Amino acid sequence: MGNFDIIIVGGGMVGQAFALSMAKSNLSIAIIEPNNPNPKIKENFHTRTSAITPASETLLKNIGAWDLIQRKHTFTNTKVWDENSHGTLDFSISEGGLTHLGHIIENDCIQSAMYASLCDTKVMFISAKVNGLDKVEYGYCLHLDDKRRLQCSLLIGADGACSRVRDLTNIGFSENNYQQKAIVCNIRSSKGFENTTWQRFLSKSIVALLPLSKNEAAVVWSAANHLTDELLELSSKELAKRLSMSVEYRFGEFEILSKIQVFPLIERSAKEYVKESLALIGDAAHNIHPLAGQGVNLGFADVAELSQQLQTNNKFLGDYLVLRKYARARRLDNELMAKTMTGLNWVYKKNNEPLRWLRGFGMNLINESPMLKSFFQKHTIRN
Repeated sequence: MGNFDIIIVGGGMVGQAFALSMAKSNLSIAIIEPNNPNPKIKENFHTRTSAITPASETLLKNIGAWDLIQRKHTFTNTKVWDENSHGTLDFSISEGGLTHLGHIIENDCIQSAMYASLCDTKVMFISAKVNGLDKVEYGYCLHLDDKRRLQCSLLIGADGACSRVRDLTNIGFSENNYQQKAIVCNIRSSKGFENTTWQRFLSKSIVALLPLSKNEAAVVWSAANHLTDELLELSSKELAKRLSMSVEYRFGEFEILSKIQVFPLIERSAKEYVKESLALIGDAAHNIHPLAGQGVNLGFADVAELSQQLQTNNKFLGDYLVLRKYARARRLDNELMAKTMTGLNWVYKKNNEPLRWLRGFGMNLINESPMLKSFFQKHTIRN
């Protein structure tokens, strides 16, 4: 039987970030990940991207991964406009004394950089799946699908929205199925994206454009299931035209450059983030609507908080009171963001005249109030 201080189940961005954050602590750490933890970076942009906030950038710098990221595109503005009202929202570095609002980065580039940084540590990768878990006196015993058994003092569930760790430890979760899907692809425009993230609220869908370069962007188009299914029946050229129309040809004609992918949109929140010797982080603890592009940033905030609690307390690894401090610190922020996204999604699905007027009025009120605007901007970039 192999013994470790910490075992992390899940070798994606959040799992590897936590391993890096604890790698200098003289603890023995293993990551269990059945898939390739070191994705190959291709010449063309990958379709799965994240809008990395300055707070997440700070974490990535602190753990030694930031400078190893091969591609990242800075954005300095965020613009939102609504098809069914007069409302607009514009966030800019000029209003907050910042140099940038964030970076659009492919998930594979982040993960590859973390893997490279982990190669300089003693963290061990184990290619396997977890078949079972047993709670033991001071930790957990893991049963892997290759018949190996491992034991640890602290078990971290970083294995995504359908977490095996969460299920095997009987942690329940609430679920809100939006009955929506997100269409994801990369496009090229005949005009540039001006280092700006763009979002348009339509009658039946929401389009987000995340710039990858001057003329290329990642698209996240979320819509009700039936509309998504209709859009997926279109050819690439027809879908590109519909997409161009949806943003009023503001960027000229679009060309789809990548394979078109689709993902169901479901919000989940674990009823417990921690137990003795166990903590859930990232999507294993919470996953939200992609409306604000905050998913992985919330996961990185989990990493920063949990690693700080573990490194500043002298109690034994896995102590419940220490883990509970992490859970208390993070749950409020995560649930506030989740409920805000659910509320915004509901507001923009409703198109009766009074609500359209109220929506536009609210957007413009925020846009024209420096205090309100600063509040929303700071809350977004600090996660």
